[in-house]
Amino acid sequence: MSETTSSLHIFNSLSGKKEPFVPIEDKHVGMYVCGPTVYSNVHLGNCRTFISFDLVFRYLKHLGYSVRYVRNITDAGHLEHDADEGEDRISKKARLEQIEPMEVVQRYTVDFHKTLAAFNTLAPNIEPTATGHIIEQIEIVKEIIASGYAYEVGGSVYFDVEKFNTTNTYGALSGRKLEDMIHNTRALSGQSEKKAPQDFALWKKAEPQHIMRWPSPWGDGFPGWHLECTAMSTKYLGDQFDIHGGGMDLKFPHHECEIAQAKAVNKKNPVNTWMHANMLTLNGKKMAKSTGNNILPNELFDGSNALLSKPFSPDVTKFFMLQAHYRSVLDLSSDALEAAEKGYNRLINGIKLLSQLPQSNESSVDITKSIQAFYDAMNDDFNSPVLIAELFETVKLIHRVSEGEDKLTASDLETLQKTIDAFVFDVLGLTLDASSKEDNAFLDKALDVLIEMRNQARASKDFATSDRIRDALLEKGIQLKDGKDGTSYSLMS
Repeated sequence: MSETTSSLHIFNSLSGKKEPFVPIEDKHVGMYVCGPTVYSNVHLGNCRTFISFDLVFRYLKHLGYSVRYVRNITDAGHLEHDADEGEDRISKKARLEQIEPMEVVQRYTVDFHKTLAAFNTLAPNIEPTATGHIIEQIEIVKEIIASGYAYEVGGSVYFDVEKFNTTNTYGALSGRKLEDMIHNTRALSGQSEKKAPQDFALWKKAEPQHIMRWPSPWGDGFPGWHLECTAMSTKYLGDQFDIHGGGMDLKFPHHECEIAQAKAVNKKNPVNTWMHANMLTLNGKKMAKSTGNNILPNELFDGSNALLSKPFSPDVTKFFMLQAHYRSVLDLSSDALEAAEKGYNRLINGIKLLSQLPQSNESSVDITKSIQAFYDAMNDDFNSPVLIAELFETVKLIHRVSEGEDKLTASDLETLQKTIDAFVFDVLGLTLDASSKEDNAFLDKALDVLIEMRNQARASKDFATSDRIRDALLEKGIQLKDGKDGTSYSLMS
């Protein structure tokens, strides 16, 4: 482990402040992130959350930690409006399309993986599904009932929030007080089988029309959405683990309920550090399918949308997201993406130039300060925008060395190359794809000029010039092909 490890600080949503990160087990980190409910294409706001925790995963690994990263797939039990009543989101999609629920799950799980692969995110170590852990969830419900914090009504089981709050604090993560919740929901009393409106479902009775159901001690039913994550996180990471992450919208009630469930069973806080990524807006407004202010990742990549000026590559989009801190609201727009594209290309071109710099017998600058600045940024709650700003400062140094204003020894050049590659490609998870496409665009433009010159030479019967252009390009590995629709080119391997 590097000496920089000890200075890592993470903002803990539970305490509301940055804290030194000290894992429960030395050199090992357990991290759980709430994954998608796979009933539709993954949207960009979700992608931002998963890109944020990919950054966390990557940096912890860079520091030398052995990380067990668990990210679930919710494939049952998540009802409409995140409520305890209503239709299962996946079942509803299956009913509307007249297909099996697991067809819906398969289709959108594949889409989720394909999209995150485009963003070059690392796969988690374990990706459990809710339906694969029904037995574990039933066992936890039994334990919560035995602890006295849950009750059964007509085949459904609910968590008794008020009773739990007599010896614990429900609302500590979100900053909500139970007294206020009771006051705000009093008018709803008597409209549900629950003792109180703030109680939440651990297990729901399946009505006859409910497709997805499993046998349980309380009758056929399905697990509550909150219960699923408690079962999967504690199974693979233990009763208490280091980091739990998710989007800001999950803080209440989802994560609040997770804490209550786990404490009811294990009598201790399940997670040391809670992390929440903030939302992504579009053109200054909340993303929503209902208003049309929405764009899917593939629509952004191929330009098949009416909201942005042009297509933007996954790399540029990811770079744009990383230019903002994960805890800040970020607005997506054409202007912001175009600025990010220029910044991305400037950074990648600087890295390419680094490999071509001249070596000197002595260095005129101390590169250890630049390298330490990279670590200082990331050790400050994974501050990627500050890291990127420091990388741009290093690109300025690269240009000064290229122009002879500064000097670096072979050893310093090697260290700088290794460190920048580690932070840009391993930590930020960027690739050269977008830059390569940009290079191809310039090549297209240059060859269009040469092809037009050759066409003019042929029209003037200057075949010597025409052949010279063709042969010169062929020597460089570019073959011109004349056809009835004009001249095209191909790159020879």
